[in-house]
Amino acid sequence: MIVIGAGPGGYVVAIRAAQLGLDVAIVEREHMGGICLNWGCIPTKTMLRSADVFHLMHRAKEFGLSATGIDFDLDAVIKRSRAVAGQLNSGVSHLMKKNKVTVLMGEATLPGKGKVRVTTDKGTEDLGAKNIVVATGARARELPGLAADGDLVWTYKHALMPPRMPKKLLVIGSGAIGIEFASFYNTLGAETTVVEVQDRILPIEDAEISAFARKSFEAQKMTIKTNATVKKLDRGKGRVTAHIETGGEVERHDFDSVISAVGITANTEGLGLEDLGARIERSFVVTDAYCRTGVEGLYVIGDATNGPWLAHKASHEGVMVAELIAGGAPHAVDPDSIAGCTYCTPQIASVGLTEAQAKDAGHDIKVGRFPFIGNGKAIAMGETEGMIKTVFDAATGALLGAHMIGAEVTELIHGYVVGRQLETTEADLMQAVFPHPTLSEMMHESVLDAYGRVIHM
Repeated sequence: MIVIGAGPGGYVVAIRAAQLGLDVAIVEREHMGGICLNWGCIPTKTMLRSADVFHLMHRAKEFGLSATGIDFDLDAVIKRSRAVAGQLNSGVSHLMKKNKVTVLMGEATLPGKGKVRVTTDKGTEDLGAKNIVVATGARARELPGLAADGDLVWTYKHALMPPRMPKKLLVIGSGAIGIEFASFYNTLGAETTVVEVQDRILPIEDAEISAFARKSFEAQKMTIKTNATVKKLDRGKGRVTAHIETGGEVERHDFDSVISAVGITANTEGLGLEDLGARIERSFVVTDAYCRTGVEGLYVIGDATNGPWLAHKASHEGVMVAELIAGGAPHAVDPDSIAGCTYCTPQIASVGLTEAQAKDAGHDIKVGRFPFIGNGKAIAMGETEGMIKTVFDAATGALLGAHMIGAEVTELIHGYVVGRQLETTEADLMQAVFPHPTLSEMMHESVLDAYGRVIHM
């Protein structure tokens, strides 16, 4: 097997294939660990942890503590973030060596079926394999007139190594990436505005969770503009004037920094995929449930193919493809059972269908909710802002979806992920004994609420 791309999809498929006895080579053009490890999931969470601690320091008095002269050193925050990414980058290289995966650092193309051409600073090398897995990931999407320049207008990469601390920040797009950076810089004191073209922020989340999040962000003095479009950016010396259209009217607002977070574009051009017969739609390679392209021996996983575009989905697809190639019979990855997590303050996590999606799919549903204010552990932590919402099929008791907002919900959502994987019913969840005092008790109470049996509310 030859793997192109060493991100969370590529390096995982390489490891699993090697474990199964395949002879594996992996080609990476830039960083072992890919965007997630070097410029995405890991460094952003490291920065957000610093913001969380900074936020808690300002609340010291609530906990009977004293903290004075509270401040931050942005350069030190970034330095820690890069150090964590570097540590994990070297860890991936170690795993390649441990599993006897041949690593080639260079640019890959597909000159023919079962062939990979690798161009390095030493020249060109042609490789052959029965199976090729493309895991080339994606990059930030750029819109006309809103292109990043690294100084005034940033992509996520620039925002991870900013040239300055923004005083007045515009974030274009309110998906996970946009909201996480908005939360980080807003917590550190930037006057932050978020513009979203759709009618609510975090548009893939349950509408109730989105509304809760907006209220929370606005309480943190963040400005939210929905049903709004940034038509153009006028760039001057140390200043950007954004033309923001809302309700047919265009307003001009000045900012010193802009983050563009309007989606992603797959890294699929120039590889030769279409010449081999793969179908590409809007930059993403079309595959079946097993990541097969329709071209014998050619697979595409992760952000280069169908969504959701999440690191853990890419990794799981990698394991699935490796086992399929090795002659196994793995289950296909179910997109509806993949959790999404947003590490803003408060955190947001979800899995499965939203309430609206469940209704649109024809389900007669039961919905349960439980607030953080009703949970002893949340009160003890001083984290009473949040809620957990569960959606069930009324006829079968199947857990259709779960949606959370509040402290540490990204660590709680896995309980419902396991529940969906095991085809858990409401009866299974109600009969489970949740430990006390924990935040997880809210998960139990939300299920009880859906069936009129809630205890602490």
